[in-house]
Amino acid sequence: MTVVDIGYKPRAWQSEAHRRKRRWSVLVWHRGAGKTAWALAELVHEALRLPPTPADPRRFAYVAPLRVQAQDVAWNRLIAHVAALPGVAQNKAELSVTLPNGALIQLYGADNPDRIRGVTLDGVVLDEVAQMPPTMFREVLLPALSRLGREGWCVWIGTPKGRNAFWDVYAATLQRMETTPAEAYAEMRTVHQTGGISPAALHSARAQMTPEEFAQEFECSFQAAIVGSYYGTEIAQAEAEGRITRVPYDPRLPVTTAWDLGIGDSTVIWALQRNGREVRWIDCIEGSGVGLDWYAAELAKRPYKLTETVLPHDAEARELISGKSRIETLRALGLPRCRVLPRLAVEDRINALRLLLPASVFDGERCARGLEALRQYRRAWDDRGQVFRPHALHDWTSHFADAAGYAALGLKAAADSRPHRLVQAAAWDPFDAAA
Repeated sequence: MTVVDIGYKPRAWQSEAHRRKRRWSVLVWHRGAGKTAWALAELVHEALRLPPTPADPRRFAYVAPLRVQAQDVAWNRLIAHVAALPGVAQNKAELSVTLPNGALIQLYGADNPDRIRGVTLDGVVLDEVAQMPPTMFREVLLPALSRLGREGWCVWIGTPKGRNAFWDVYAATLQRMETTPAEAYAEMRTVHQTGGISPAALHSARAQMTPEEFAQEFECSFQAAIVGSYYGTEIAQAEAEGRITRVPYDPRLPVTTAWDLGIGDSTVIWALQRNGREVRWIDCIEGSGVGLDWYAAELAKRPYKLTETVLPHDAEARELISGKSRIETLRALGLPRCRVLPRLAVEDRINALRLLLPASVFDGERCARGLEALRQYRRAWDDRGQVFRPHALHDWTSHFADAAGYAALGLKAAADSRPHRLVQAAAWDPFDAAA
């Protein structure tokens, strides 16, 4: 057997993870533990190890939250790993390399999952899973890894960012290890377990970070609040107070829907009922690549008594082809009392929702994906300046957060429009008067 040096010298915990990897594996490692280096070396090793299949070449994938991240973080490292191999073909436009045996390794971003749909994969690594849509694996990757006779493997790697999809897959894999250890492996490596960062560097990091940041990044705490999260504290409080529970639809109460209308990406609808001072979030609907008639049909399947439709400011813009605005289309589809909000700053949506959340109760099942999005919705981070940027990060969570913000603004506008009421924005309570 020919031995090829790919320029990778694994440390002790990395070597153990290579040995113990199963079809389904989860590695929860601290920041700086070498997760990406491990992932690329594993992909190259597996791609070279399997026999060639000329009719249907082997395919392996590395998936980062964003394609630009995959390129910045992994492309040069991947090229360095395969540099010593003869006859390697590189395609930087596709972020792919073809090895001498015909196997293909390609880098992807979870921001464009359609690039992966329909392919067959022999192995995949998902890096920083906490920043990816929770449905990424189930809807896109699992089918690609489940072809008859070509059952592939998956490794989830990352550092915690709250109890989100990464936590779910880690906990589920730990349980699976108990029943089917031949198929599953999960491990957590804190900085104290690996010793992979010098005491001086660790001391410096601790001095410059909040306790929550340090616990998350270096002690692999899933309990620490997501750094930069806008609503993490409020959602955690709702969970602690039992306000994330089963919330049945009450036919005696009207239903308001609040929409974030995507163009070329997701559209999200929140359905709410109010009962006195309480706001009940009873449903959350998401779709992508479908027309407005699909969303109207989804709402029609439910028994809800719809009374109001809250829409963002751009709902009045007319399409060049049809000449109709989306509010006109929704009215034609039978949506009641379509009301367009004025254009306001993102901060106004965020503040309005923060004020509303303490009075909110969520259906934990029907709103699960929306709740996860609210937990993760956060400020953008400037890697170069090592500071938070003064705006929100635009990713899969944005549509849910925007729609929820529109719901809060819609309720605030209704409260402000009550006659003979003076409402102070800083202390707004939408239901401090009549129900």
